[in-house]
Amino acid sequence: MSAVVLVLLAALLHATWNIAAKRAGGDQRFALLSALLTVVIWLPLGLWFGVEEWPRWGLRQWLAVSASAAVHLLYYNTLLKGYRLADLTVVYPLARGSGPLLSASAAVLLLGERLSAAGAAGIAAVCGGVFLIAGGPALWRGGHDPAQRRRVGAGLRWGLLTGATIACYSVIDGYAVKVLAMGPLVYDYMCNVLRVPLQVPLLLGDRAALAATWRRQWRHALVVALLSPAAYILVLQALTLAPLSHVAPAREVSMLFAALLGGRLLGEGDRRLRLAGAGCIAAGVVALALG
Repeated sequence: MSAVVLVLLAALLHATWNIAAKRAGGDQRFALLSALLTVVIWLPLGLWFGVEEWPRWGLRQWLAVSASAAVHLLYYNTLLKGYRLADLTVVYPLARGSGPLLSASAAVLLLGERLSAAGAAGIAAVCGGVFLIAGGPALWRGGHDPAQRRRVGAGLRWGLLTGATIACYSVIDGYAVKVLAMGPLVYDYMCNVLRVPLQVPLLLGDRAALAATWRRQWRHALVVALLSPAAYILVLQALTLAPLSHVAPAREVSMLFAALLGGRLLGEGDRRLRLAGAGCIAAGVVALALG
């Protein structure tokens, strides 16, 4: 049950920083500022644990953390693009709902993990709940307003693409902490560090625009820098205690917090569908914990 507690806390933090990212409406510059703030804020802990762990890293460890950094950067920019073009209550649920389905499948096929009947039912319930929170059948109709249909269509495309990146980094990171035995905090910190040089062209480009982004969005970037690593470190720690095929779908309980917090703050979504979806997610988390 300790893994479930870690995942629940991570879900609350995850929903909170996603609301901040949505409200920022940021682009690649926001992603860069978030990465820079993360490196600075988490430097003491990164050094404290890294000094002992880095000497143990070999080629496989550095390849894993480098691959994860690249995929996480793609994930974050894809997510931000979706938030600029569509509603959080479409993009976020689809991203979080499709990701675990793909990652759990990959865990079974590639990592040799097995799903019990309860685990499979939990995955189905979680993904079904995410679909309801996203809008249910109305997602496919999009209403009669052409602009709204285009907005929902963009949310579908970018949400699913984000989910694919989630599945990719979940498998990489699961392999890193479970097979390579890499410490979650140091691993996540180095992923953030390595994202910075991947974004160097932004630093060398329009510095005036980067400075303007800082003035407008530094508070939201600070929330992301504080909460995003904390949430993911909790998830990676949970992976050391439970199978990836259980942890990844259980993270979708963040939809419960998004329904309670994001729906009120952003004024999106249907309350009844969100409550029904939250119930499905809760049932799915219980099934995963028991399975």
